[in-house]
Amino acid sequence: MRIFAFFVSSAVTIGLIVALNNPLGPAPAPGKFFDPYNGFWQNAENTSHFQNINLNLDGLKDKVEVYFDDRLVPHVYAKNDEDLFFMQGYITAKNRLWQMEIQTHNAAGRVSEVAGEKALPTDRMQRRIGLGFGAENSKAFIEKDAQSNDLIRAYCAGVNAYIKTLKPKDYPIEYKLLGYAPEEWTPIKVALLLKNMANMLSVYEFDIENTNFVAKYGIDQFHQLYPERDSFTDYIIPQGTKWDFAGDTTIPQGQTLASLYNNAIEKPRELNGSNNWAVSGSKTKSGKPLLCNDPHLKLNLPSIWYEMHLVSPSMNVYGATLPGAPCVISGFNDSIAWGVTNGGRDVRDWFTVKFKDDSHNEYLLDSQWVKTERRIEHIKIKGGKEFLDTVMYTRFGPIVFDKSFGDVKSKQYLSMKWTAHQGSNEFKTFYLLNRGKNYDNYTDALTNYSCPSQNFVFAARNGDIAIKEQGTLPFTKSFVTDGSKSENDWNKMIPNANNPHIKNPGRGFVSSANQFPADHTYPYPVSHVGIYENSRAMRINRLLEDTNKMDVAYMQRMQRDNYNLIASLTLPTLLRVIDRSKLTNDEKEVITALDKWDYNDNADSKTTVLYESWYDELNDLLWDEMSDPSIPMKKPNAYTTAYFIKEDSTSIFYDNQQTGERETRDMIVLESFDKAMYKLKQQYGSLANIKDWGTHKATVVHHMSPALDAFSRMNVYCGGNRGIINATSHDHGPSWRMIVDFGEMKGYCLYPGGESGNPGSKFYDDMIDKWAKGEYYVAKFEPKEQLEKEKLFKITATK
Repeated sequence: MRIFAFFVSSAVTIGLIVALNNPLGPAPAPGKFFDPYNGFWQNAENTSHFQNINLNLDGLKDKVEVYFDDRLVPHVYAKNDEDLFFMQGYITAKNRLWQMEIQTHNAAGRVSEVAGEKALPTDRMQRRIGLGFGAENSKAFIEKDAQSNDLIRAYCAGVNAYIKTLKPKDYPIEYKLLGYAPEEWTPIKVALLLKNMANMLSVYEFDIENTNFVAKYGIDQFHQLYPERDSFTDYIIPQGTKWDFAGDTTIPQGQTLASLYNNAIEKPRELNGSNNWAVSGSKTKSGKPLLCNDPHLKLNLPSIWYEMHLVSPSMNVYGATLPGAPCVISGFNDSIAWGVTNGGRDVRDWFTVKFKDDSHNEYLLDSQWVKTERRIEHIKIKGGKEFLDTVMYTRFGPIVFDKSFGDVKSKQYLSMKWTAHQGSNEFKTFYLLNRGKNYDNYTDALTNYSCPSQNFVFAARNGDIAIKEQGTLPFTKSFVTDGSKSENDWNKMIPNANNPHIKNPGRGFVSSANQFPADHTYPYPVSHVGIYENSRAMRINRLLEDTNKMDVAYMQRMQRDNYNLIASLTLPTLLRVIDRSKLTNDEKEVITALDKWDYNDNADSKTTVLYESWYDELNDLLWDEMSDPSIPMKKPNAYTTAYFIKEDSTSIFYDNQQTGERETRDMIVLESFDKAMYKLKQQYGSLANIKDWGTHKATVVHHMSPALDAFSRMNVYCGGNRGIINATSHDHGPSWRMIVDFGEMKGYCLYPGGESGNPGSKFYDDMIDKWAKGEYYVAKFEPKEQLEKEKLFKITATK
């Protein structure tokens, strides 16, 4: 009996070992998680993590001191810039190593090495759009600038110095669960990281979608729904600004409008946007400028940003860094402050390519056959397999979609030209901003910035404020273009000096929120076709115009403002359509609540749930023509939708493609109301039982790996939504909030995460609750003598 029990026990044990060390569905192997010697327990935080440390690090030139404050924010004091960035790399790797590497794996198209064959389509796409190609070009370009090259290599050396200290049991938990190890950090990874950010923000092009729309509905309908200009007037550069250059208003030609295209790069539901503004001393209580920035991105853990304070003889800078790259990206020093929003320019063009034959060795250009270049992509797959993908390159960039990728039945060959393919040195922009002292330093720094276009807001202690849309801006087109003619190539660029910009405007403030950059007098073409957002800019400008007594508290209220301008434009029309005599008592109460609503998407508002549910159903019904995944098309933006609902009640687009009758606006308003109320009753049992907006929206900050959702932060209670200054939706929103007050020389900041990338640390997500409430921390922008008294712990490193 004992022998039988022994065999049963052994069999169960062996079975558990096998089960726990193999993945269960999409989740990683749980045995690695619970392993007491190498698993999660080794990553658990204890008091030894916060003791003073002395390090000897090969690669340093002199002593570096790092003070960690009560939020684990590192304050790095070095005696030269090489050591400063070396230690920035070391400390960032210590807290965010896995995040750094998975982001560069994603950019390089290498996630299949970690996640297996399911990641292969994504890896192929990343390689086919040329992220690695662009990173290689930028690396070569940066190497021509000795200072930039040396500083980036110093940063990489710091990262590698930390990696060398690790044993497998010390690896961040994600490495253990996903079964791989960190690799050497190199300059190409820095370039990949910056190209990855460019890819995230280069989503404001819809050439394929636009071409599909015109092919199906015609150019007249296109101009109605995607106007080059609309009634919006809150431009980034104030209307009526005089330009001191002649320019060139030639509209690029060469459109191909006869085809329907089955493939397009998938766009996020919410385009990555942001808010920034700066106010001159003439409008503040202190008489000194205020500057604000809050970039809107997908909410992730670990956070996309890592807060740091970097000090050397050449700089004293504080702000948000991008883990894996040197410098502060959005921040301030003792003289200037800056922040960024997405410029929203179309910096990609798509071209049809005709090959001579199935060998694809030559393509047609100006009535001649030109040799095709090939790039063989070796994609390693977890488990030992390798997939070879041949990507063909033409004058117009890589062939993204062909018979082997996308719709395999298609004979379409589409190449993509993108400014991110060009060599550039964005690092130098931020390095010079980090050291900057005045407006001239700011403008000099921006000349190095290429892709994607960004609106850089600026304020200085001496009182100057400014904003400039910066980037390489070719004369792009809005439709797929014939790639057999060189005349359709990018033959013109907007000169950098003529990018939209303004310094010290008479109104006393500058601002941007992803809106149209300038009015019709700007002497260069600006591709619009409905891609810019207007509502946040309008609300921001009204609030900035409202008073000349602004202070930090006013800026904080602005950044957490939940006023829904689109609701104020659409709801009155919707309510007028409803025949209240035909409603149930519950539905009458809904309409009464909406009548009284103040248009604020506050967390504790139940009425917001009623409106947002109704609007979502209406938007889906109205633009159902754009919902066919086999023919990609873009839905008109919210501002156009609001204007359309108010002004046009009989358009063909009100007709529901799924029914046999011809619907009008009033019919789909009623249908969408019924659908929204039905779904709410299904979800909550009755309309009387619906939850408030913060509960219903259930904002989530996802872990970066879908397989590790246990490390996510769910059901974050907060207000806001897309199209609102506080643009916090379900999983997207302000990824960093910053306010800089030059009156007191203080910074106020926060982001939805924590400084540590370790889920076992109390600093992993400790700032989320405060962020959700719209509160702030005061940045400890202090001399090291003060930090010495307040520190949580200190690292002293010497060569």
